[in-house]
Amino acid sequence: MRSQLLTHTTAERYRRSVTEGVERVATRIAAADRPFTGVTVDALSAVVDAVDLDRPLGDTAAALDELEEVYLRDAVYFHHPRYLAHLNCPVVLPALVGEAVLSAVNSSLDTWDQSAGGTLIERRLIDWTAERIGLGPAADGVFTSGGTQSNLQALLLAREEAKTEDLARLRVFASEVSHFSVRKSAKLLGLPPEAVVSVPVDRDKRMRTAALARELEECRSAGLVPMAVVATAGTTDFGSIDPLPGIAELCARYATWLHVDAAYGCGLLVSRRRRDRLAGIEHADSVTVDYHKSFFQPVSSSAVLVRDGDTLRHATYHAEYLNPRRMVAERIPNQVDKSLQTTRRFDALKLWLTLRVMGADGIGELFDEVCDLAAEGWRMLAADPRYDVVVAPSLSTLVFRYIPAAVTDPAAVDRANLYARKALFASGDAVVAGTKVNGRHYLKFTLLNPETRTDDIAAVLDLIAGHAEQYLGDSLDRAC
Repeated sequence: MRSQLLTHTTAERYRRSVTEGVERVATRIAAADRPFTGVTVDALSAVVDAVDLDRPLGDTAAALDELEEVYLRDAVYFHHPRYLAHLNCPVVLPALVGEAVLSAVNSSLDTWDQSAGGTLIERRLIDWTAERIGLGPAADGVFTSGGTQSNLQALLLAREEAKTEDLARLRVFASEVSHFSVRKSAKLLGLPPEAVVSVPVDRDKRMRTAALARELEECRSAGLVPMAVVATAGTTDFGSIDPLPGIAELCARYATWLHVDAAYGCGLLVSRRRRDRLAGIEHADSVTVDYHKSFFQPVSSSAVLVRDGDTLRHATYHAEYLNPRRMVAERIPNQVDKSLQTTRRFDALKLWLTLRVMGADGIGELFDEVCDLAAEGWRMLAADPRYDVVVAPSLSTLVFRYIPAAVTDPAAVDRANLYARKALFASGDAVVAGTKVNGRHYLKFTLLNPETRTDDIAAVLDLIAGHAEQYLGDSLDRAC
């Protein structure tokens, strides 16, 4: 089986095999007329379960033929303009070239002797991002697997910087629409359930600074320790951006770590028209960015950045076989000294090639396009009597609800919206997301594809209304 290893003797076979795989994907993407086939869990499970993994096919072409059946045919294709659901973006070509290169070379970014130039490229990109944020000359950071890991590491640093061994006294403040990873991280860090304090939001789904001020004062008065405030620059459900300058001022007053979760909103860092929406992020102690959301990078491509690089020492462990302490004195740069991970992919290469081919302005133009589209979608929804739309978009998310003219029972409206989302997914014609607002079911467009047009939005809204009306009509018939 040595013939399957990538070595100097199999380089040509590698070229042919990868080219064949790329051809399959390119053909599928070029021919996709909808984002999903509508295949059911049971139907696809039967196909996958029928594969005998103990009987190899022995041939790349045969394996790719099989892959068509178990994956490529029924994959959810984010590049399609009517995929409007989650924070998944179509990806740019330079990043795909980077993905191919980093997979083949297979550098591991934990130590210098496994990555060399890869280490320096990642460090340069961290410096570039920190500069864009405005964190200052002592800033540092590391690439991560995604926003959840970045938030976890940021809160780990905040916990250690709080300098108390009594974890029960620690409190973390986040808005009521912040990402679930804040509570998850607190649990992983050994904090009690009551440690995460939910701060109310205003009508635009932004953290209320007055409410935060009250919570911080009550925390201090009760003899507790305000470990961190997590401000969100781009909430998952609404794309809302918390008032960062006011929150930063409160954090300074109460000597509290400020973490900004900009996993979604980091695209504003390269926007020439909307960068001011991140005003105040420069005061953060740590920042989460997900390039695989608004920089149009393949998963995974994320980072956590800190104002004071010295705080990353809280994630540092030295192992004699890997990164012994003597390497610090020898000024050998080991990224494992900063990371929660050990073995780690060279995901930074994708962003590096994207910047070298497209430039930051090129990425920013794409992100501005989807924000413009969301603004137009908001105007369409606000003018459509069939729909109730929640907030004007700060980024590229729209949350709305179909409201039938003849039905007033909120529970029935909930069921109609849930049915419409499910029926739309089953049809494969479009994919939309859902969430709850004040206990009621709403639908959600997350617009991250510059190829999506207002005509697509209008068509999907008509499909949703049609499915909802069909459900309500069928329900009325059954009731009669």
